[in-house]
Amino acid sequence: AASSRFAVVSALGTHPSSAGCHFRERGRFSPTMLFAPPLPKCTCADDTTKCPHGRAADERDLVYHARMDKKPNAKALLPIVVFLVLYLGCGIYFEYVAPAEGQMGFYVVSVVVAFVIALVVAFLQNRSLSFDEKIHVCARGIGDDNIVIMLFIFLMAGAFSGIASAAGGAESTANLLLDILPAQAAIPGLFVIACIISLAMGTSVGTITVLTPIAVTVAASAGFNLSLCVGTVVGGAMFGDNLSFISDTTIAATRTQGVNMKDKFLNNFRIALPAALITLGILIVMAIMAGTPALDDFEYNIWQAIPYFVVLIAALCGINVFLVLGGGIVLFAIVGGATGSLDFASAFSAMGTGTAGMFETMIVTILVASISALMREYGGFASILAFIKRHFTGKRGGELGCGLLTLLLDIACANNTVAIVVSGPIAKHIGEEYGIEPVRVASLIDIFSCIGQGIIPYGAQLLVAASLAGIASVEIMPFLFYQFLLLACVLISIALDRK
Repeated sequence: AASSRFAVVSALGTHPSSAGCHFRERGRFSPTMLFAPPLPKCTCADDTTKCPHGRAADERDLVYHARMDKKPNAKALLPIVVFLVLYLGCGIYFEYVAPAEGQMGFYVVSVVVAFVIALVVAFLQNRSLSFDEKIHVCARGIGDDNIVIMLFIFLMAGAFSGIASAAGGAESTANLLLDILPAQAAIPGLFVIACIISLAMGTSVGTITVLTPIAVTVAASAGFNLSLCVGTVVGGAMFGDNLSFISDTTIAATRTQGVNMKDKFLNNFRIALPAALITLGILIVMAIMAGTPALDDFEYNIWQAIPYFVVLIAALCGINVFLVLGGGIVLFAIVGGATGSLDFASAFSAMGTGTAGMFETMIVTILVASISALMREYGGFASILAFIKRHFTGKRGGELGCGLLTLLLDIACANNTVAIVVSGPIAKHIGEEYGIEPVRVASLIDIFSCIGQGIIPYGAQLLVAASLAGIASVEIMPFLFYQFLLLACVLISIALDRK
């Protein structure tokens, strides 16, 4: 008999081909089956056409059928609705309707508290599962590789940001850039640099961590709008994350569709490049219209700026983000000690302060992973698929449905890699039904996931950028030009697709 880890049919009920079926072992389907090692092939019947796992020549089809047979339940999406009402609704109310003096509206209701309430709502749903079983579902969701890696990146990013700031690296680097670049080219330059770095690093969060402190200092020194500078960095970071060969989203999209990375890159690039060029044009026009600010001579220590350039070069070489951030921490500790800006105690204190600043972001990540795992278990994601099949027809409708599915999943779980992994097999099935090329499906789900992840105010990208800049994530949203233009470009691409 198969081990309990592979007992998926029990979540569906008794296998219709009950005689001799190897998958009748009791147990429940876990959302982490999506990330588990390959399942054993179904051997329940000689005539596989009588078995819902008859397509098990592809081992992952068994996971697909298990998930698809979950009964659609739109009520399972209630937790994310509760969060949006609490966080966004209260934030808008206290910011614009009844502002409190000396208090930012979007900080009245903590994002952590809003997600905790949403998680409570998720636990109160679906009485067919016991409390212990729901805890198990949450634990599996939190323990996913992508979530664990993200948490570790947050820790490294916090330590890097803390020691870089304390060593004077951010200020020296920003002042050096302001001396080299014309003042009007600072914002377009931030966008181009963010595009290149994220393309090399394969991670938008790592890029945002490296460049946001520079953007903050540039904004303060040159008198530019802080939210504009930070939004520019976030947009460039999402460009590279969407296209990078070493990005988790690229790997997930190509593997779920069975296509070559190069083919996906070329298909994706034709849509992303126009959005990036238009964004760059807008930033140049805005910089020209703003006029040339009167800048004083900025003092900087070239040695304090060197670690940042080493980190940027290492990122361009495609070195692992952990090695890049870890090396940056060591370099800033050495340079800070040599220039007298840091000593042993202050270096560790700065890293501690930096990691503490990421605690809220890490808690949000854990809560979102738990909520999304429960919603998936309750059939909330299955209801999204049912909606797409009911409202979209034709090839263009299928393409839009694949994109919308991934976008909604990303909004629900606030993790673009997880959204692609979950939606990938579903999108592949939709592509087969509507005659959409697999490389096109891979490109669409990656683009829509990056659009959603780069816009939602509770996603890791905006939360990290807002945390490093000391502003509310919603304040960045009006300046996410690239993400909105990318959405327009992909919709135009779908509308013009006549193949």
